Order: sequence, then C-alpha cells, then structure tokens
Amino acid sequence: MEMRRLGKSDLKVAPLILGGNVFGWTADEATSFRILDAFVDAGLNAVDTADVYARWAPAGGGASETVIGAWLKQGGKRDKIVLATKLGSEMGEGMKGLSASYMVEAVEASLKRLQTDVIDLYQSHRDDPDTPQEETAEAFERLVKAGKIRAIGSSNFEPERLKSALEVSEAKGLARYQSEQPLYNLYDRAGFEAGLQQVCIDNEVGVIPYYGLASGFLTGKYRSEADLAKSPRGRGVKRYLDERGLRILAALDEVSARRDATPAQVALAWVMAQPGLTGPIASATSVEQLEELIGAARLKLTAEDLAALDKASAPAAEAV
Repeated sequence: MEMRRLGKSDLKVAPLILGGNVFGWTADEATSFRILDAFVDAGLNAVDTADVYARWAPAGGGASETVIGAWLKQGGKRDKIVLATKLGSEMGEGMKGLSASYMVEAVEASLKRLQTDVIDLYQSHRDDPDTPQEETAEAFERLVKAGKIRAIGSSNFEPERLKSALEVSEAKGLARYQSEQPLYNLYDRAGFEAGLQQVCIDNEVGVIPYYGLASGFLTGKYRSEADLAKSPRGRGVKRYLDERGLRILAALDEVSARRDATPAQVALAWVMAQPGLTGPIASATSVEQLEELIGAARLKLTAEDLAALDKASAPAAEAV
C-alpha cells in the first residue's frame, strides 16, 4: 500500500484514513474491534478520532477514544497505526477551545482514554479566535517536547487563519500544523478549493478531508426524497438532492461501470487523486462496509474518469 508523508512531519499514512466517529456510537465495541483489526490487516495504518465523539449520543464524549484505547490494550497493535485525535470542541461547561491551560487538561484526558503514552497527530478540531495563536502554538510545542504528541494538525480552519498560524510557528520556531482536515468531497468542493487548498500546497500541509462520501450521498444510496427514510442520516443528505447532486451520481454510475467499482469507491478515489491531498477520512459500521472503502485505496482512476467527475461536480459558478 502506498504511503504518503503527512506534511513535513515524519508521519507516513496510507491514502485512506479510518474515521473513528462511529466507534462507541453506531458501532459497538465488539464491532469496532473487528473493523480496526480488518483495517490494519489490510495494510492501512491511520485512525482518526476526536475527544468529542460521541457527545451527541448516549455514549457521550470520549466514547470513541475509549473504544480505541481498549482495542489498543487488548490487541498490541499500537505500533501499527498512526493515531490521530482532536481537541477544542466543547466537552462540557468551560471545556473547549485552544487555551494553553485547557490543552494540558485535554491531552491528558485523551491519553488516558486511548491508553497510550503518545498521540501521533494532535489536531485543533476548530479555530479558537478567542485565544492568541502564539499561545496555542507555544502550548503545542511544550506538548511535543514533553513527548505527549508527535505532530500537530488543524481542522475546519479558514485559509487566512491557517496561514497566520503557520507564520506564527515559523517566526517563533514552534511546532507547526502538518495537516488540515476540511470538509471536502465531490459535492462539497467550493469551500476547500476557493483558497484553503492552495495554502496547504504552498506550505506543504497534508490534507485529510472528512465527509468524503457526503454523509453517504455519494454511495448512491439516496436518489430521491423517498430514499431519505432509509437511514437516520437521511435528513442531512437532503441538501444534496438537487440537479447538481443527481448529475454527480450519474457520473459516478458511469465511471463505476467502466471500472467495475462501486460509486463510493470512485468518489473516494477521486478525492485521493486531487492535488495536495494525503487521503480522505471514511468511517464504517461493519467489516463489509470497510472492505468496500479499502477497495477505493486500490482503485486508480484514469484522466478520462477524473475529467468526467470534475465536469459533473464543478461548483455552480464553474459549471458549463
């Protein structure tokens, strides 16, 4: 399996990252263990989670990290994965953001839940405009020097804020963001491509986008209003059911038939082929779903395939 360097760090990851948002939520512990084992056995190595997963569900915040920690303890596979988690989203009253004091508290809580001594990639889940970027960068630097984390990344940052954070780190010789985690897929292109993509390319920041399948829309499962009732996620998919969305599905069908692949595999392979992309994050609630995702990492799209998908998914302003 091809490995890609994450930014300027020494971390190397396969072109598909396993999303841990479902662990302890829609995938129970036993299922999560099977998914993680199958993922590693397939030669893939990066697992992404966050302290806040799954605060919106009965399991509560920290559930995903707890499941991953239990898997690491019983499986002895810590050295086989690049372990990524995030901080900054609200975990409770006064428990959010990127202040130095809170970061120390958050990293210790994540390390305990993950049952590990070090986090390979520790990411700011979202920007914190109320905390000076110098304070955040200095706190990250102390955590790196203390051996708590190996590298840092950002998520959901605006281009200007990511650029200024990188400039602060460069000027002061501090740990710098090695990756950015934006929303990006065949449908949701405009936000990332409008400026963030170029900032990442210019500064050698790896890109590991989330929602690579647009909440399941790009699997082809939802093609009409009636299909929305098939899943609890249907409500979130409704916004994709427009003329452009259906055009994207038609292009996915065409390329899938040509490549003997599924629409989901083609959609993820398209993301993997984009300039500056390290690899998309995708989650699975069963080993069968995971096997389909793994197929995407082995699929090579042709120039003709990419052109067809680019044309069908061009943001409204660019559509021909």
